[in-house]
Amino acid sequence: MTLKVSDIGEKELIKYILANCKTITPDDTAVTPIANTNLISTCDMLIQSKHFPENMSYFQMGFKSVTVNVSDLAAMGATPLGFLLSIALPKDFEVDDFKQIIKGVLKACEYYGICLIGGDTNEASEIIISGTALGLCDNPLMKNTSEKGDFVVLTGKIGLAALGFNLENDNIYTKKALEPIAKIKEGINIKNSGGTSATDITDGLASELYEMKREDIGFMIYEDKLDISGEFKSLAAELNLNYLDLLLHVGEDFELVFTINKKNLHKLNFKYLVIGEVTDSKKVEIRLSDSTVRQISSRGYDHYVS
Repeated sequence: MTLKVSDIGEKELIKYILANCKTITPDDTAVTPIANTNLISTCDMLIQSKHFPENMSYFQMGFKSVTVNVSDLAAMGATPLGFLLSIALPKDFEVDDFKQIIKGVLKACEYYGICLIGGDTNEASEIIISGTALGLCDNPLMKNTSEKGDFVVLTGKIGLAALGFNLENDNIYTKKALEPIAKIKEGINIKNSGGTSATDITDGLASELYEMKREDIGFMIYEDKLDISGEFKSLAAELNLNYLDLLLHVGEDFELVFTINKKNLHKLNFKYLVIGEVTDSKKVEIRLSDSTVRQISSRGYDHYVS
């Protein structure tokens, strides 16, 4: 039987590329030394049927296409430099709707302080938006450089977007799902405050922790420190959803999860959540509210699994 990409998933495809190309930085972005600093570059492709909820406006699509790329810059602690936009649209797509997408792109560029510097247009059967973000950083944060004893910290609450994808009407959950914001200022502050590692939460906290884990370390996360509201649990239950699955395995929060020595916590200038610590267990675990300790699955969002 012929093996298909859906049989192995996105992460295995990436592993194959990395194994056959030694010039790629296996992190959130590429890191290229240039003029006594580093060029930080990343690209993300968004496909209408995969990445844009049905109730997302064209303006929000444009804004998100910038956010997902800038979020990778944030994970490295980089300062934004420029943004390239490639967009493919159906032939019968209305010009006014195209203008709304571009307005969203430009508004996001203004918000993040990044310039739209070029791109490409093409035709496709559905909306496809591919962005490339460039930044600069002298000492970028990497994924797997944490140390035993470091705190595991979030830039904000997670799971809201995951719940929002299942809700209607305007509320804090649908707003998070439809209007995600990259934590660019926080990423720079984390780097300057002595953060030891970081990544952004796109595929779910569990998946990102496994991306950050080396063979010699583990992570212990505490449910009681995740700041889960009673409303969140109630809404999840009404929808017959497991609230911990929403927090751990869905993603699209675009918060940063990072590690930092406790002596440097006071240097952070934003509201954060300390949710655990780096251990030598070689496992990714969670201590539940009833004190039970469970190993967390690495399951996360996969573009090739429906």
